[in-house]
Amino acid sequence: MMMLHGISTASAVKQLKREGLKNLYRGILPPLCQKTISTSIMFGMFDQYGKLLKYYQPQLSDGATLALAATLAGCTEAILCPFERIQTLLQDKKFHGKYKNSIHTTREMWKFGVKEYYRGMVSILLRNGPSNILFFGLRTEVKTRLPDPGRSWWGHILSDFVSGAFLGAFISTVMYPINVIKAHQQTQVGGPFQTMRQTFWDVYQARGRQFIRLFSGAHVNYTRALVSWGIINASYEILLKLLYS
Repeated sequence: MMMLHGISTASAVKQLKREGLKNLYRGILPPLCQKTISTSIMFGMFDQYGKLLKYYQPQLSDGATLALAATLAGCTEAILCPFERIQTLLQDKKFHGKYKNSIHTTREMWKFGVKEYYRGMVSILLRNGPSNILFFGLRTEVKTRLPDPGRSWWGHILSDFVSGAFLGAFISTVMYPINVIKAHQQTQVGGPFQTMRQTFWDVYQARGRQFIRLFSGAHVNYTRALVSWGIINASYEILLKLLYS
């Protein structure tokens, strides 16, 4: 809501109160499905692409292999664009009376063709690739700069949580304007597809030509990312040790 309309936290809370609890979790199904699958793709495909690149392109440096594998994993994640598309429509108040739920929204969009599910695809690709490069490139570096947990198992879990939380909050904030552009592109239904440049200019003008207003709601976003990516990173390391020890 704050990302899409650029309103303050207080205004967003007031609007939620007016709309009632029934709309608080509106559109929750798509992100539940998308987040689970995309995280699996992100970690799993990064590992697989890395192995393939090392096998077929052994002359590549470790840094180049990491960057390319992370970018390819991000591009693979982008196939889940329809989930983000449906979520954005359901959470926009102007569509509350038009779309009932995820299934209904999916059926209604089918009238415009398969392409309609992939509005904002370029924005997602430009977000996913650099985000993955930053995450996988800095994950180990951040952890090594934290206090040495020694042999303490809970110390390692805490280190993984902190490193993941820091990176999640940092990356989500850096990429926030791209998400704003993506959200505005995905609230369009039917008609020509707007480019990122055109959408950015429209949003920039609508927000009083103040670039800082493109970060409206970023504090809520990085708080959520702080917790979620801390849990994701720590869980990944635990599962990695359990499955491949």
